[in-house]
Amino acid sequence: MVMLQNTSRTFYIPISRLVPGLQEAVASAYLCMRAIDEIEDHTDLTDELKVELLNGVHDATRSSQIIESIQKLLAPYRDILPEVSMKLDEWALYCPPSIVPTIYRYIGKMAKEMAEWVEANFVIQTEDDLDRYTYSVAGMVGEMLSELWEWFDGTKSDPIKAVAFGRGLQAVNILRNRDEDLGRGVDFYPNGWGSKEMIAYTRRNLKLADAYVEELKSGPALKFCKIPLSLAHATVKLINAGGNKLTRATVLKIVNKIHG
Repeated sequence: MVMLQNTSRTFYIPISRLVPGLQEAVASAYLCMRAIDEIEDHTDLTDELKVELLNGVHDATRSSQIIESIQKLLAPYRDILPEVSMKLDEWALYCPPSIVPTIYRYIGKMAKEMAEWVEANFVIQTEDDLDRYTYSVAGMVGEMLSELWEWFDGTKSDPIKAVAFGRGLQAVNILRNRDEDLGRGVDFYPNGWGSKEMIAYTRRNLKLADAYVEELKSGPALKFCKIPLSLAHATVKLINAGGNKLTRATVLKIVNKIHG
């Protein structure tokens, strides 16, 4: 939970409020995904090494000795990779055993698709390309969360809207990190798109995300999803007005309005 707090202000809050069992599952999944995301985004690794490591994670999750395979894969890069990546094996072990196969399946799938995007140099030309990218790094997170909700207490949800939930949150990140991404030579905007088109894309997905949340039954899944979704809407509104990042006071105000 300390690592979670250090790596994500947005997700630490709703995860820290989850009930035991579900909290460990979601925290494990988030940290595993953050671990491979840090490999994908690492500024000092060559693309060839990123692809090798990401595909290695994918292969490890399909092996009979998953933890040992991950440890062997990452050990030579202890001095290069951040702590959250080096402890990928620990985050996996934190997950309740009955749901860990689902976590491994999604971690492997995400790692493989991230490797493909690194090989493609993140070239996004069309909205379809953007949809494929946002699915790879976030839409499938929505899918995974839906499986976790059902595993924990039988909560059913719409898988298509679940993808939009993750995709919408990622689109907000793309808006927020526009200058930073361009600075490292990556452009997630389709050809001919400006902020107006990206904001419209984000809002379309957040509208589906609203419907996803509205259909959830009362319980921990609903409480969890309301927080990042409300923060996403507030961030888009701020960006549209010329701002970029919510203040801590605003974040706490939004959270307290949801949970009291």
